[in-house]
Amino acid sequence: MTETTTIANGALTDPWLQTRPGELCAIRVDSAETNGTYSVVEIVASPGDSTPIHVHAREDEHFVILEGTARIAYGEKTFDAPTGTSISLMRGISHAWGNPSPDSKLRMLVTCTPGGAEEALRLIAKGGDIDLMAIAKKSGVEILGPPLLGIPPAQ
Repeated sequence: MTETTTIANGALTDPWLQTRPGELCAIRVDSAETNGTYSVVEIVASPGDSTPIHVHAREDEHFVILEGTARIAYGEKTFDAPTGTSISLMRGISHAWGNPSPDSKLRMLVTCTPGGAEEALRLIAKGGDIDLMAIAKKSGVEILGPPLLGIPPAQ
């Protein structure tokens, strides 16, 4: 029996993408490298950066906090996840994350299963005249509320 193994190259498939003020993303494993099974994105968030409360219809997310502390709202709970924390956020449950530190960056790896969420990041990073709500809807993401930490950082 012959088995085929795909080895993700580990190199950046895109340059660092600025997806909003205060957030940079690097696609570490593109879903095309895994036949759509998963994708991995490295995120670096500035102090005060946070996502809006949202829910994914298509993918689960697994976070590994590499540096700093993430504040995570998941369902009815909100908690801080320091460096070394690993947490799975299941599709269909509202969540948001942010960097509550006043002076330190947050760096984490996010694995999306199945893959494909990285395509929305590429579209958002293009900037210009984009419709964020349309991109979210097309990606199976519903925005439910404001950024977790209030007003996003200025550019």
